[in-house]
Amino acid sequence: MGGMQPTLERTPAWRQSAVLAGSFVALLWALEIVDTLTANALDAYGVWPRDPDGLVGVAVAPVLHFGFPHLINNTVPVLVLGFLTLVTGLSRGLLATAVIWVVGGLGVWLVAPPGTVHAGASVLIFGWIVYLVVVGFVTRHPVQILIGVGVFIFYSGTLLGVLPGQPGVSWQGHLFGAIGGFLAARLQPVGVR
Repeated sequence: MGGMQPTLERTPAWRQSAVLAGSFVALLWALEIVDTLTANALDAYGVWPRDPDGLVGVAVAPVLHFGFPHLINNTVPVLVLGFLTLVTGLSRGLLATAVIWVVGGLGVWLVAPPGTVHAGASVLIFGWIVYLVVVGFVTRHPVQILIGVGVFIFYSGTLLGVLPGQPGVSWQGHLFGAIGGFLAARLQPVGVR
């Protein structure tokens, strides 16, 4: 008997990437609202260098911010770069984000001055910038190369944030986020999308 199989429509990758990036930003805002309502109680969960309790920050620091101005500065780059990272391949983008998250957090924990606390999505932002610039050349995919060139042109000045100099800014987070982005691009398994 002939019959028809229902076809399952697959959500386009760009839409999945947009929903994930937007949901992540919504999470950042919800957490900052909670932090504000609890007299900044969540800020204590950032990365505390070389303090065993500060290792918790490796897991949660990228979703915490030190006030709304800090979060506002990170919102658009998280949306844009998070989307671009995910649209290069959902599995690839999530794996890259995980590598950046861990390398960035551990690098801060190992190198930043003791008695300081570090938090914010900028560790991811710097990682995503470097990842997007490098991954196209690793995969030799023309569209990813173009994305990387565009990201480099637009964000190249931002990369100077990996250097020490601005008080109150975790250049260590920026530096190790960028290193995580480079490692994530170089370690990508062939064929993962």
